Amino acid sequence: MMTSTTTKKYTLDSTIDSLAKVEHIIESLKEEHSIPEEIYGNILVSMSEGMNNAVKHGNKFDSKKEVEFSFELGEKEYQFTIIDQGPGFDHNNVPDPTHPDNLEKLDGRGIFIMESLADKIDYEEEGSKVILTFNRV
Repeated sequence: MMTSTTTKKYTLDSTIDSLAKVEHIIESLKEEHSIPEEIYGNILVSMSEGMNNAVKHGNKFDSKKEVEFSFELGEKEYQFTIIDQGPGFDHNNVPDPTHPDNLEKLDGRGIFIMESLADKIDYEEEGSKVILTFNRV
C-alpha cells in the first residue's frame, strides 16, 4: 500500500468537456508537484484515454452519471484513480488492437495505450475503477 503525501479528488460530468478539464487538471498537477516531462506525457495520454473510456463506455455519456478522478502523490509513485458509474468490463477480454482484424477499428486502443504507458494498472470493481501508477524518476 502506498503512503500518500498528497491526495486530490475531483468529480466530473460524463461529457466530452470533462476530457478537456482532465488535461487542465493534469497540467496543474504537473506544475504543482514538479512532475518530470518524461512522465508527464505518459500520464496525460493515459488519463485522457481512461477518462474517455469512463465517459463513453462506462457512463455512456449519461449526464446523470459522474466520473470520480483522484490523484495521490506517494514517496515513489504518482497514482491516478478513475471511477465511473457503469457496469464495468472484463479487461482480460478486450480485443487486441494490434491484431490484423482490429487495425482498422476506431475503438479498442485506450486500454492498450494505458497499459503500455503506465508502470502499473489495476482494475477493480469489475473494471469500473481503474488505478494507474507511474513510478517517480
